[in-house]
Parts: sequence; structure tokens; C-alpha cells
Amino acid sequence: MLWAISVIALVAAAALRAGAFSALRIPRADALKDAAEGKSGAAVVGRLLEQREQISPAVNAVHSALLLVAAVPAAWLVGRSMQGATVAWALLALTISLWLTADYIPRALGRWRPRTLAYRLAPLLRVSVRWGAAANDLLADEEEPSSNGEELDEEEEQEERELISSVLDFTDAIVREVMVPRADMITIDRKAGLTELAALAEEHGFSRFPLVDGPDGEIVGTVLAKDVLGAFAAGRPIDTVEQFRRDVVFVPETKRVPDLLREMQASKTHLGIVVDEFGDITGLVTIEDLLEELVGEIVDEHDEIEQMIVPLDNGSYLVDARLDVPELAAALGATLPDDEWDTVGGLVLGLAGRVPEPGEQFEINGLSLRVIELQGRRVSQVEVRRQPAEVSRETQV
Repeated sequence: MLWAISVIALVAAAALRAGAFSALRIPRADALKDAAEGKSGAAVVGRLLEQREQISPAVNAVHSALLLVAAVPAAWLVGRSMQGATVAWALLALTISLWLTADYIPRALGRWRPRTLAYRLAPLLRVSVRWGAAANDLLADEEEPSSNGEELDEEEEQEERELISSVLDFTDAIVREVMVPRADMITIDRKAGLTELAALAEEHGFSRFPLVDGPDGEIVGTVLAKDVLGAFAAGRPIDTVEQFRRDVVFVPETKRVPDLLREMQASKTHLGIVVDEFGDITGLVTIEDLLEELVGEIVDEHDEIEQMIVPLDNGSYLVDARLDVPELAAALGATLPDDEWDTVGGLVLGLAGRVPEPGEQFEINGLSLRVIELQGRRVSQVEVRRQPAEVSRETQV
């Protein structure tokens, strides 16, 4: 019976040490992403990692108690069954065995399997952290390695929280929310030559362009600037860019961003044409657009940083209608509906119920939105002004 108690406590201590070392090597963002994908135990680990600094002292307290439960009965049984110098050697061997089994080997396993062990042992970790939380003050000086080998400072913690938020948003986003609208697409006619392609590449800094059949024609493929310029450098004759046409990939606008990113990585595709449920082209999406949804804006030497919200002298704001509705709401401290509209331009169209005229004004939830500029049938610029409190109560939608 005593041997059974000793073995059970030893196994529990080993499992706890391996699980803790495994968990401490997982960035919380990865655990939350795995939880969103339905991996068992990931959600528990993600919650524990919210207070990463409490895991080590709490686990150490419980681990020490389990070792004590394992060692005392085993040492007592060794003392009863042996005599003389044999007892000393047996106790030494027992100590080394306990250390190897309950500490050294589990630490190595935790380093080797940083996710699998933590997720599988999540229930044990949760109970141990809860029971050992009182040990935080007693063992505050003891440190375990964090995900990058050192404790995260306040700035790193803030970056991790932002990354976690991005990951959660990324898992729920659909292609329509990250695509470039068709009105903003830069295309090239299939009959264009090297000069037109070089001018577009220099002006916009893009390396890939949708290939269209005439100014308002269908998209018939894509062309890569490097294919054309490479042929020119090799001295090959170039009549039109259509000689270098590549097949186009069409993507439903309701496809989830993570799924599309995986497909693009697998097929080595960098650009897709977005279509709606009727097969009409609504925009394009690049692998850079998908990554920006996760890590934020990626700016290279060709990109010009656009100000989407520009404060004006009269207290109002000039807003690019491509701005997401939640971003405008956050910038102005307002509450705006974003279930039906992705952009400020879409919000204005929804309020108008038609294509508005420049100068028309609409009110919603304490904000006044006046159309400044149209591009064809698309709202391109809007002036946004906060309404006085008494007016906003009367016109709240």
C-alpha cells in the first residue's frame, strides 16, 4: 500500500513538472489560436498563461508536496527492509531516482513537447495552480523560463495582448473585410506593352496586376512584372503582356481569412480575385492583405502612408470612406453599427438608401456624416462631425 502511494505521487509530480515546463514555452497567442481551432486543453492553458508569473511558484509548491508524499513512504520502507551501509546506498539511489523521474526527465520532456504535454495535462495544471496559488509570495524569487527564455516586461506583455487580439480577429475575419474593392483595383489591359506595365509598376509599386480585356472588360488572368521584365532583359520580343498571362484564382468573398491563407501558402498563390455569390467581381486580395489582418499594416519602401482620418480646423474630421466602421467609432468614441457595413462609405450608402450626392448629410448616433467626394457611384470622402448633445438625442438612429 505504501509503495502504491509513493508511485502514484511520483507519477503525479512528474506529470505536473512536464506539463508546467511545456505550458511555459507556449506563447499565449498560440494557445488562444489553438483553442479557437478546437484543440482540447488549449483554452485552459490560455487562461493559465494570462497570469504566467503565478504558474511556477504554484506548481513548485504542489510539486514539492507530491515529492514529499512519494519520498517519505519509500524511505521508510527502505529503512525497514535494509540494514547498515546498504541503507545509505539505497537512500542515495532513491534520491537520485526521485530527482530523475520527477524533475530532470519531465523538464526535458516539457522542452521537447511544448504544446502536446501542456494541453493533455491541462486539468492537472489547472488544479495545481489553483491549490498552489498561495505559494506565490513564498516562492516569488524562483523563476522558470518563459516562452522566450526570460520574463516578459510590461511592453512585451502589451505587445502579446495586441497579438492575441489580432489572432482572435483574424480567425473570424472573412475575405470581404480585407480585400481591395474593385473600384481601387489597379489593372492592366491584356493588349498593353512593356512601357505601360513598367509605368504602372513604378507608379504603384506593385509586382502583380490583374489582366483585363478592355477598360471595362472581364479579368482574364494575372501578369507578373518580373516575368515581363525578365523576358525583356533576356532579349526576347514582347508584343503584349498577354504573352505572360497566368491563370487567375477566384475567391468567394465570404471565405474565412485563415482558410484562404493556408490555401495560398499551399498553392504558392499571391493574388486572388474576389467574387460575390452571383459571380460578380468585387475586389482582389493578396497574401499581404491576409497577413496584415494578423500582424498589422506592412509598409515597404513603395508604400505611401495614408491618413484615413484627418482633423480639420473647424473641429470635424475628413475621413477616407474606405476606413472600417469600427475604426471610426473607436477614433471618435462613438457607437456605430457594423453588422451590415464594413466601411464608412458603406455606412453612408446604407443611411442614404441610394447613391448620395456630394454635400448630402446624414446623422447617426451623435455623428453627422457629410459626403464630400464621389468616385463614380462610390463614396470616397466623408466629413464627420460630432453633433451637440441635444441634437444627437433627437437624431439618434
